Amino acid sequence: MRASLRTILRSPSGPAWIGAIITLALPCPAAAQPARPTGEPYPITVIGRGLSDTPATPAYDTTVLERDAIAASASGRIEDVLASVAGFSQFRRSDSRSANPSNQGATLRALGGNASSRALVLLDGVPVANPFFGYIPFSALAPQRLGRVQITRGGGAGAFGAGAVSGTIELESGSPDTLGPLTAEALVDQRGETQAALTVAPQLGQGFAVASVQWDRGKGFWTTPSGQRTPASVRAGFESWSAAVRAVAPLDATTELQASVLAYDDQRTLRFAGADSRSSGQQASLRLVGRGAWAFDVLGYVQTQDFANIVISSTSFRKTLDQVKTPSTGYGGKIELRPPLARNHVTRLGADLRVAEGALYEEPFSAQTGLRTALRRAGGRNTDLGLYAEDDWTIGRLTLTAGARADRWRIDNGFFREIAASGRMTTDNRYADRAGWTGNFRGGAVWRVGDAISVRAAAYTGFRQPTMNELYRPFVVFPITTQANAALKNEKLEGYEAGLELRPSAGLALTVTAFDNQLKNAIANVTLSPTTRQRRNVDAIRARGLELGARGAWGTFSLDASLSWTDAKVDASGPSAALDGLRPAQVPRLAASGTLGWQPAAGWRLSSTVRHVGRQYEDDLQTDVLPAVTTVDGVVQVPLRPGVSLLLRAENLLDARIVTRNQAGSIDLGAPRTIWGGLKVGLR
Repeated sequence: MRASLRTILRSPSGPAWIGAIITLALPCPAAAQPARPTGEPYPITVIGRGLSDTPATPAYDTTVLERDAIAASASGRIEDVLASVAGFSQFRRSDSRSANPSNQGATLRALGGNASSRALVLLDGVPVANPFFGYIPFSALAPQRLGRVQITRGGGAGAFGAGAVSGTIELESGSPDTLGPLTAEALVDQRGETQAALTVAPQLGQGFAVASVQWDRGKGFWTTPSGQRTPASVRAGFESWSAAVRAVAPLDATTELQASVLAYDDQRTLRFAGADSRSSGQQASLRLVGRGAWAFDVLGYVQTQDFANIVISSTSFRKTLDQVKTPSTGYGGKIELRPPLARNHVTRLGADLRVAEGALYEEPFSAQTGLRTALRRAGGRNTDLGLYAEDDWTIGRLTLTAGARADRWRIDNGFFREIAASGRMTTDNRYADRAGWTGNFRGGAVWRVGDAISVRAAAYTGFRQPTMNELYRPFVVFPITTQANAALKNEKLEGYEAGLELRPSAGLALTVTAFDNQLKNAIANVTLSPTTRQRRNVDAIRARGLELGARGAWGTFSLDASLSWTDAKVDASGPSAALDGLRPAQVPRLAASGTLGWQPAAGWRLSSTVRHVGRQYEDDLQTDVLPAVTTVDGVVQVPLRPGVSLLLRAENLLDARIVTRNQAGSIDLGAPRTIWGGLKVGLR
């Protein structure tokens, strides 16, 4: 603890600091224990989550998906679950079977146009984005092992708030109460592709454990339209698995220890034979949660990820780039304390640390000769140390909240080297280290006018560092070369919103939110010439719009619907002036989703989801259009005997044509009609 802040930020031994953080917090449980009569044992309750939401959580635009909604996905993939929430989007429309993993950024509020995530995605409190690219490893986040998902739109100022410029997506693992002691699924579709998952969740004394594995594989569907196929064209084949183990144990009446391990591997083939990609990773975390009078949450984590990819020429069908490996490491931790300072107040005081390190190793090849032309290596390190404080004050039916966050960010060790095939060094760039302090704030209020009406308002700021991919790695998607930019500035968000929740009758909730968000210094791929783009900061992306939600339950029927209408525009000047007033790339004006469910008897479940995504543009200059599309999905579960059910799932039931990429008429397509059938086993 004698080390200076500068030494901490430069230290490569991040996990050691995490251990120190946890050790410092260990004396807290004793202080948190409530008084009890002599000889009377503490009642022990194990929850397996972090600290509960604060009273002012409803002041922000928040949506919660419980276990039933998570399990109702027709594809069985988490990105499909999240797509039911208005405003959620990936960089492209492809799912985690047919997208390049490096394109899987998660964003809310129509602030997209970038493959890096502008939303903070947490799994049991741990940031899961790839440390180098910023993409989300969706195939590793199996819905079968989740118990709850909470999406909060707008800038975040709490734990790991740096990076949450469009919102926060919190994934929470399930427990024996939500998952049951054993669940299993095995399905096959009409193309012979398979999905299999197994989860066991036994009670162990007063704690519990959850062990889960998922395995998907298949030859895939055609992403290339029939009129554009060549002898080198192939289906989007895929094979992925993920495994997770989580244990939760009480240390005393108010304190529990949570330990988690996750590992995954994902292999895909995109468009042409030999165009293979592979992403893999491992993650471990340790969390100590105390729920006494002095509540606390202490977390430490470490993760390693890798990405490899081969690019095939669309003209010669030879290998043009071999991204041999992109190893990256992320580590960090947080401490949050909730002291009982005043009546009717909930105060949060905390600190968090995130470090991301990575490097790419890639080899370009000539499309004409097939010979290697160079060797490239690039990488660096990004660090963020944050301090935050927030207070919620409840005054009758009114709750006020205000929070502030200060971040010490650092970008260092950046480099890009290229060596010609002859062995001569042609480029050796070492970029200057940069660092600074950034302050952000958020505040809001929620007024419960009556049992049926709540009114809320909020304002916030936020920021995101550019990823190492944006800073240092150029890439080619023929015929476009996109250059990196080591001089990129941090993105900064300013936003405000107001909302209304109505409960006109039992079981029905209606919400409406109006928002105005401005992302300054937004990073975009800016066209410099017909074949060249560069990552640059534009003046701002401004998104204004409405988000509507409806959720209801009437006897055996249920409805969950959402709609997002957004007017998003780019403010640009100077070299990017051609973008001024245009809609950001990959951003639709309208997106809507609705799921109608019916449970006619115990164990039965029938649901249908209709989803619409409006027209959007592939590129920044609005040259290439991705047409609007409406899809229909369905899920049917029929009990065959106690604990065993027939499971049928239909994706894109009407076989709508989903255009996921359009570059000068070169088109990729999303999932066609896909019918799954199999068995589901669930013990209670």
